[in-house]
Formats: sequence, C-alpha cells, structure tokens
Amino acid sequence: MLRMLLWQKANEHQENKILGGELAMNNNLVNEVTASQLRTDLPSFKSGDEIKVSVRIIENNKSRIQNFQGVVIARRGGGVSETFTIRKMSSGIGVERTFPLHSPSIASIVVVRRGKVRRNKITYIRKLSGKSARIKEIL
Repeated sequence: MLRMLLWQKANEHQENKILGGELAMNNNLVNEVTASQLRTDLPSFKSGDEIKVSVRIIENNKSRIQNFQGVVIARRGGGVSETFTIRKMSSGIGVERTFPLHSPSIASIVVVRRGKVRRNKITYIRKLSGKSARIKEIL
C-alpha cells in the first residue's frame, strides 16, 4: 500500500522527482535490511576503555575462541559497517587489530575497565611508552 502511494506521488511529478522517489524507497529498504543485522547484545564502550574481545576462529573444520584484550583507540562508521580498533602490547611490541562491531565472528565483548580520555581517536598513544602511555581509570 505504501509502495503504491509512493509510486503514484512519483508519477505526478517530473522524471527527476521519480528518481528521488525510487531512491527514497531503496533507502527505506536498505535501512530495514540492515536493522535486522545489527547486534543488540554488545555492551557500550568508547575510546580509552580496555575491553576483551572473544573472536571465533575457524581452522579446517574446527572452531575455537581466541581472546584479544587491549585498549580501544578508535571507533568509526555507523550501522552495520561500524568498526573499532584495539591496541595491546605483546612482548614489548604494539599490536593493533580492527574488528567489525556487528560481525558474527565476535563471540562476546567484555569491558574490563573504563578509561578517561578527551578525544575520540587516541592514536597518539602509539608514540607513547611507559608511564605516559597510561590511561586514567574511571571508577
């Protein structure tokens, strides 16, 4: 019914208006499809928080869960394409990994501690080492 009304409105106007009507219908369809793919079981976290991500890894026919714990240095995007980047120190070497937030390969996300930072993307932490690389904890 709604689709018929949109088409009738589009036919009443010029051809460029018809294209606008089609785009509006396509955007609504895309929003409906992507809304069904968003995960709701994830905790809220932001840059500066230390989180533990459990990732499903499939090797041959076996599946296992691998944990990756570190500080969130960036979140970008929105909707289905939203991603976040985690940085951890492994044997004195900085390791960063970017995860899609709504990916089915993420088993769970646990917030270990909340950090207080003043920026959204704390990529400057790559250059810091020792005590200067610490982030204040929110209790």
